[in-house]
Formats: sequence, structure tokens, C-alpha cells
Amino acid sequence: MSLVKQLWLAILVVMSVAFGGSLVVSVLSARHYLEQQLQVKNLDNATALALALTQLDKDPVTVELQVAAQFDVGHYKFIRITSPTGETLVEKVYEGRLEGAPEWFARLIPIRTTPGQALIQDGWKQFGTVTLASHDQYVYKSLWEGTLELLTWFVIGALATGALGTLAIRIILQPLRDVVGQAQAIAERRFVTVDEPRTPELRSVTRAMNDMVERLKAIFAEESARLEALRKRVNTDPVTGIANREYFLSHLREILSGEDFGSQGSLVVVRLAYLNELNAKLGRQRADALLKGLAQVLYACGDGRPGQRAGRIKGGEFAVVCPTIPSPVEAAREVHERLMRDWAPQWLPEFPDLFHLAGVGYVRHQSLGDLLSRADQALAQAQAKGPNSWYAVEDSTARGLTLPAEQWRTLLTEAVSGGQLSLAFFPVVRNDPSRPLHQEGVIRLQVDASGQLLTAGDFMPMAANLNLTAPIDLGVVKLAIEHLRKGAGDVAVNLSAETIADFGFRNQLVTLLQGYPELCRRLLFEVPEYGVFRQFEAFCDLVRSLKGLGCRVGIEYFGQRFAESDKLASLGLDYIKVHPSYVRGIRDNPGNQEFLRGLCTMAHALGITVIALGVENRDDLPLLAQLGFDGATGPGVG
Repeated sequence: MSLVKQLWLAILVVMSVAFGGSLVVSVLSARHYLEQQLQVKNLDNATALALALTQLDKDPVTVELQVAAQFDVGHYKFIRITSPTGETLVEKVYEGRLEGAPEWFARLIPIRTTPGQALIQDGWKQFGTVTLASHDQYVYKSLWEGTLELLTWFVIGALATGALGTLAIRIILQPLRDVVGQAQAIAERRFVTVDEPRTPELRSVTRAMNDMVERLKAIFAEESARLEALRKRVNTDPVTGIANREYFLSHLREILSGEDFGSQGSLVVVRLAYLNELNAKLGRQRADALLKGLAQVLYACGDGRPGQRAGRIKGGEFAVVCPTIPSPVEAAREVHERLMRDWAPQWLPEFPDLFHLAGVGYVRHQSLGDLLSRADQALAQAQAKGPNSWYAVEDSTARGLTLPAEQWRTLLTEAVSGGQLSLAFFPVVRNDPSRPLHQEGVIRLQVDASGQLLTAGDFMPMAANLNLTAPIDLGVVKLAIEHLRKGAGDVAVNLSAETIADFGFRNQLVTLLQGYPELCRRLLFEVPEYGVFRQFEAFCDLVRSLKGLGCRVGIEYFGQRFAESDKLASLGLDYIKVHPSYVRGIRDNPGNQEFLRGLCTMAHALGITVIALGVENRDDLPLLAQLGFDGATGPGVG
């Protein structure tokens, strides 16, 4: 029983006891007083009537008229005149019913009074005796009205006391409700603190809860920092701080085989002309500074461009993959201009022949070895052109769908309204491939009557440039709902990084989902990691809205910005999908195994499911399960 109910019960008991006692004392006191007054009235009225009859003639008519007149105006139970011999001469009796009070009330509280008597004289002789009793219904009426008034005041007092008590309890217990909400947030994997109340007893409870939350945050932050340091040690070059060879090539394989970027892009390779001579002439510290400066410029080229990454391939050779720049000429020119502006001027006076740069294009599903061979050939062409020169190879066979911006706008707009969008479903399985977690719905666009389908990476960048991602994502959600209505299982859909910041889209999405409350628990939403941190506040609002409807929310391609993952501790995420670059070749990478084991442990402590992306071989599933992964997806799964 709640405290408010207990309060009302206590008030009811107290008021009932108080009312009962007050009622007994009040009614008995009033009855005694009214009985005395009624007794006095009986005696006075009997004496007055006897005196009046003594002065009148004693004929029966006159006596009866006088008695009738007195009875009609005096509210009596009866008036009786008897002779000295006991014979009744005149008698008037009230034959009506009790009015002004219930019968049960009169029976419960009887009024007992003695009738008034007086002698009637006829000269010196006694004519008779008058006996009368005033009616007691007005006494009962007075007692009943007093009782009702007392009850009314007690009810008003009880209601006022209960209302004020309820308000007081709610005010007093508000900090306790905050603590309960805080505990529920922890159960939902959200770590929040609350203000400390003024009440000392509740303040100590709140302070203890806040301290626990802060300790959990600190533990999460420490573990995140440890794993970030491990990630950097395993996957970054110790001198330059950018991706090392293994990690860069793993990322490049994912771009070549995945569908999250366009079907074509560019690879730019930079090679220092004479690394050994640089080391000999500059010394270790200055040579390291030269390499760091080069790496920083190459890394900065990827600012604001999803998927673009720089890495150190070997000693004096660096590479930048540019999935959002399909033209290798454009990519090579841009990187060369940045180097000549921000890095080379510091070193050219000492080393006029400093570097060579080459750009080559790639297409989806191209062999990594073939791509790197073409890059080596292009570097040889660049070297032949002279010091600090660049060369790019335009592959005329690597052409995707090229349309002007307005034609793209028409195509994408008509695709949303004309039903040219569809979903391709890929299984996300547990450690046993026969036990699916859910299906991931990946968008496809039909561009013509021949049935040619474009993947998200082929058209979503253009949709983002044209501000059309919101209607496309809303169409994807509608397709997923339609799929759920027809079949069993759960479905996950992707939301674009640009879409989550659209307030109008979030309202439309919530309105749409509110019409299918029974399907929300089977619908999962995931946002790429770079979009989460780019629009973090908008993502937090989106998570609160979707989880309020019963949907599950996760982050895709997790791990690229692990240093900022402590921000996610208070969101209550349901799952994360780890970036394929950590998963590919996991058997031969003990460092990544240690990193992923720690990541899974930390995520499980927060109640977050961990899924591996880009699994190429089913034989990796047992190892991934040992590391702590709850599920996997990729070309080797299904």
C-alpha cells in the first residue's frame, strides 16, 4: 500500500473516531438540554392553559374550543382534561408522523420528558386536571441538523487534511521518486545524477545513488580510455599516429567489398623519395617530425568525409582512401595541393626531391592486390615526371551512374513516391548461424526498367547533397513496417547521419510508428557512428523518442571514434555493431582480439548486445563467441 493510501486510511480512522466521540458528546449534551427545555415548556403551557380555563365558563363547548385552539397553535403531542373522578372530558392527540429527522434516529436517541399538569378551578371547587405534552419532533429535527452539520465539517476537515497531507507527501517524496527514476535509468543502461534534497534522510540516499552513478561513469571512462589506448597501440602507427598497414588495408578491404560507400572511389599513395637519406641527414627526431607532419596533413584531408582514411603502408609510403571522390585526378590534385601548401615548404629547401604522389580509381569488388599493383605503377609514372610531382590514372571502365544534380533530384524524388525503393535483407545471426537475431534491411534503388539496382553508397551521398535523405529514410521505415506486417522476426533499418538532425523527420517518424505500436518492439534502428557524434544531441533525442515507443536503437560501424564512447553511457543503447576493420583477419591479430574482448566485456556490463560486422568466414564465429560477441553478420554468414 502506498504512503498516500496509508495517509488517507489513517485520516479516515482518526476522523471516524473523532467524529464518533464528538457526536456522542454533542448529541447527549444537546438532548439533555432540550429535554429540560421541553419539560419546562410542558409545565408552563399546562399552567397557562389551566389558568385560562379557570376564568371561563365551564360548559363543554367552551372548554373544548379553548383546548382545540391551544392544540392547533402549540405543537403538542396531546392535551387532555380529566374530571376529579378520572373521567376524560376533552382530549386532543397528534396523529401525524415524525418530520425533520429519520425514524431510526428517533429510535436511537429517545427523548424522555414528563407531561405538564395543572388544576382547573370552578370557583372554590376543582373542575378538573389538564395534562399536556409538547411535540418532540422539533427536538429531533434540531438534533439531526446539528449532527449533519457536525458530519459536514468533519468531512470537509478530513478532505482538506487528506489533500494537504497528499501534497505534503508528494513534495517530501519527490526526491525519492527521483532516486527511483535514477535506479530505473541505471536498469535501462542510462547513468544520470539527481539534485540532493533538503531532507537529511533522503539526502543521504540520493547522495549514495549519485556517488554510485559517478563511480560507474568513472569505471566506464577508465575502461574506455584503456581500450582506446589498446586500440591505438594495435591499429595505429607508433610514429605518425595514423592507421598502420594492417588496419588500413582492413579498412580498404571493407570499402572494396561493402555497400556503404559508392561503387567507385579513389586511392592516393604518397611515397617519400629517399627515406634512408632523410633519416641519415635529419636524425631520428627531425625525421619523425617530418613523418608526423606528412601524416597530419593526409589525415586532415578526410575531415568531414565519411570513410576517408589515411594510413602508413610501409616505411616511407603512405596512402589515403577516398570513397567519396570517384575521380582519382581530383583526389590526387587535392592531396598534392595540401601537401605543397601545408607540409612541403618546410622541407623542400633541404630536400628538393621530397616525394611522389599517385592516384588510382577503384570499383566495388576489385581485388586489393590488383589495386595496390596499379598504385605502384602510377607511382612509377609520377616519379618519371620529376621531383614532387603527381600522376593519376583515370579508368574509363570504372564508371558508375553519372547524372547532373537536377536529374538526380528527379530520380530520387520519383523513387520515393513511385515505389522504386526496396529493401534487401541480410541475416544477423547468433553464434549459431541457424539462430537469427534479426534481419538487416538494406536499401536498394531501381534506376530503370531493366531492373538495375543501386546500393545506398551509390546514391545516398547525392541524396545528402540534395537534402533528400529524410523522405528516403522515411520510405525505408515504411517498407520495413510492411515487411513486419507480413512476416515474423525482427528487422533493423539504417538512418542516415544527415536525417537524424531533421526535427521534422523525427516528428514524422514518431507519428508513423505510433500507428503500429504492436510492431515497434520488432523494429530496430541504427545510425553510423560518425553520424552519432556529428549530431550527438539530435541522436540523444531520437533515442529517447524511439525507446519510448518500444523500438530498439543501436550504433553501426562502432569503434572508429572510441575515445568519445563515454558519451554513450547515459543513452541506454540496445546494441552496437563493431566496424569490420577490427573483425577482418581476427584470427591473425592478437592485439585486436584483446581489444574486442575488452569492448565486449564493457558493453555487456552496460547490458548492450555486441554484433560483429563484415564476418568473411563462418569458421570465425566460434572465436568471435569466445571474445564475447553476441551475434555476427557479413558475407560469410548468409
